[in-house]
Amino acid sequence: MTTSDATDNFITRLRQSLADGSFVHLQLGRPLGGEPTLEKLRARRIVLRGEDQLSLVWRHVSKDITKNLATGAGVDLIAGLIGQPFQHAHLVTRSHDVQLAPDKKGGWRLQVGKLAAAAQPLDDGAHDRDKRRALALDTPFLAELGVADAQHRLVPAMARKWRQINKFAEVLGHAIEQSPLAARDPALPVRVLDFGAGKGYLTFAVHHQLLASGRVPAVTGVELREDLTRLCNAAVSRLGLAGLHFATGDVRSHAAAEVDIMIALHACDIATDVAMHRGVAAGAAIILCSPCCHKELRPQMTAPPRLQAMLSHGIHMTEQAEMLTDTLRALLLQTAGYDTQVFEFVSPEHTHKNKMVLAVRRAQPLPAAQRAALQAQVAELKAYYGVATQTLETLLADEPAPT
Repeated sequence: MTTSDATDNFITRLRQSLADGSFVHLQLGRPLGGEPTLEKLRARRIVLRGEDQLSLVWRHVSKDITKNLATGAGVDLIAGLIGQPFQHAHLVTRSHDVQLAPDKKGGWRLQVGKLAAAAQPLDDGAHDRDKRRALALDTPFLAELGVADAQHRLVPAMARKWRQINKFAEVLGHAIEQSPLAARDPALPVRVLDFGAGKGYLTFAVHHQLLASGRVPAVTGVELREDLTRLCNAAVSRLGLAGLHFATGDVRSHAAAEVDIMIALHACDIATDVAMHRGVAAGAAIILCSPCCHKELRPQMTAPPRLQAMLSHGIHMTEQAEMLTDTLRALLLQTAGYDTQVFEFVSPEHTHKNKMVLAVRRAQPLPAAQRAALQAQVAELKAYYGVATQTLETLLADEPAPT
């Protein structure tokens, strides 16, 4: 097969796999000429700001270079790299393994193999077929919100959101089992406030998770954008879901009420602190926050003498401010009667907003001496970095000690 025919066939198969949702990944290897440190190029499908794209990673001996392109532009670029410099191309779809390489006669050979059923990747792009999912794709709200189609198949562009929904449901399920809610009468409604609900993906997941665990949901999604509130309430009505409602507002304006689970994902800057305080003041058993930007501490911070060489770089100081902010939040929530964890919620390859702070109320408050030790750690960290004020600490100062 001529170079042109083989390459065209390969690129046609690549375009088709992207169009029908069967694409899994692609790799170009065996570079000849060009940059001596270049080893391979890998391509995977991602969604950025709602747009389907290809993420291309040029892997060198000591570094990686990433470029995200619209799928059409990405395919065009890949076509131009086959043969110059890459001498091997490998496409994996849900059903086929396609390889392109030079043959002994100076042309190119295209090999197409059909994957055995056991080797076929998951429809959602995950790597392990046996991984249990908290939600099935035939869960009604997934089709209603466009995550699945009418035949309960994952919409390829929603693969990242599908993983996020399942991860969130998994985290919430474990948190409920560890919280005071585990021992509570399941006939009592579980009151949930979800600030910044957006299009409602996770809010619907919370409602479903509570129903699936035999509890009575009383879930309110709070969203600043009224058009999204109307959209979500219309979906609730069509699905006939009791115990789920969306309201227009934000964490500062929404009326205070008793809450069992307080959620705030991607609340900007000190809005996360306000949401955490709302949870503490409302007696929430669980507080789940995924912070967004961290602007409050950065202007206050000064580099300690021992760290000046490192923190003289602005990016390092910004990263340090983020770490300090969430460390202080975790310590302060501990003093307020919670066990806390700070962990990666979703992979940073999908979004830089990938950190979650989870707080689960303890059955018994900490002894006064331990609370004092935690408060001392907060004071020491603030003094070390020259921080004068932190919003959650200020808000909690007026709250009574946990009993």
